[in-house]
Amino acid sequence: MDFGYFTLSDNRYPDNPRSPEQFIREIYEQSLYAEEVGLNSAWIGEHHFNLLGVNASPHMLLAQVAGATKRIRLAPAVVLLPVHNPIQVAEDWATLDLLSGGRVDFAAGRGYDRKEYDPFGAPFEESAEIFAEGLDVVWKCWTEKGKFSHKGRFYNFEDVDVRPKPVQDPLRPYVACFSRPSMELAARRDWNIIYAPFAAAMVYGSLAEAVQAYREECEQKHDRPARQAMCSYFIHIADTPEEDAYGRQSLINYFQKALIDAFPADPAKTPPTYKYFNEIVRLLNEMKPEALTSKSVLVGSREKIIEDLKAVEAAGISEVILYFNYGQKPHSMVKEQMQRFMEEIAPAFEGAHTAIRAA
Repeated sequence: MDFGYFTLSDNRYPDNPRSPEQFIREIYEQSLYAEEVGLNSAWIGEHHFNLLGVNASPHMLLAQVAGATKRIRLAPAVVLLPVHNPIQVAEDWATLDLLSGGRVDFAAGRGYDRKEYDPFGAPFEESAEIFAEGLDVVWKCWTEKGKFSHKGRFYNFEDVDVRPKPVQDPLRPYVACFSRPSMELAARRDWNIIYAPFAAAMVYGSLAEAVQAYREECEQKHDRPARQAMCSYFIHIADTPEEDAYGRQSLINYFQKALIDAFPADPAKTPPTYKYFNEIVRLLNEMKPEALTSKSVLVGSREKIIEDLKAVEAAGISEVILYFNYGQKPHSMVKEQMQRFMEEIAPAFEGAHTAIRAA
């Protein structure tokens, strides 16, 4: 199982002294440090308008990372596809894959915040349909060998030849999955999948059951093996009860001060494909630090986190991307946590880091 660095650039906190610009610079430095300490990948979220997160252009930040690194894989977490033209998205990420020597892991989703849709003129109520068609267009841009046309509900064009092509053939997308329709889309189109464990637990019962549902969808409905399944995790390594409490309270602050306002919460205004978020909002509002489990966060001692990750590995997850910098953690603490993870926890697993450490 491989391990990566992950951030959504959460910075929406009351009286936060850290500016968005400062945090983006810290994320860039942390991405470079991820390669230095031996992490496999850097996954940078996309958010707009200084709402949940402050990094609006993961492809720009990762292009800078690509030029300053040699090995680490580069990924969005995730492209908010319905607010973009999918042809432009395909061109941008194919270019990054080319110039980085085939280091892109592309992931896309439809998000959950209406306030990120409206300024772009994108219809939030139809996000699921726009996302599915848009990702089909991205896939065609990368896999069609010459000119091609597309006639759909949201996108129509004729005789385009999208260049450059990605180095990876194919550059198979990861579908961000909070719901069964997203999982079914990934299985139907023979694409990879990425889960958020707390959402997987709500929809399927557990992360393991979510992976199993994806496998069954691929094998039983589409008669082919499942592709890669990966997940994200908040993490805080703690040696004392006080450090454990800090990691938990930081996550509660993230949920209740930075995240909840981005989720659909009013049943009367929530589109049908987002109804499950109403229950997520209720649970997060009531969440207490002591109630947090490995369904949400990896927190505690080295031994505890290894035990939790062994269960994740047994569930069939091929890579875990780790959210070290959630909840206003200081930059120096984030780097220390990254280093400790790679020195104290990663060696308990076989993965890309094994060869990196040996080299």
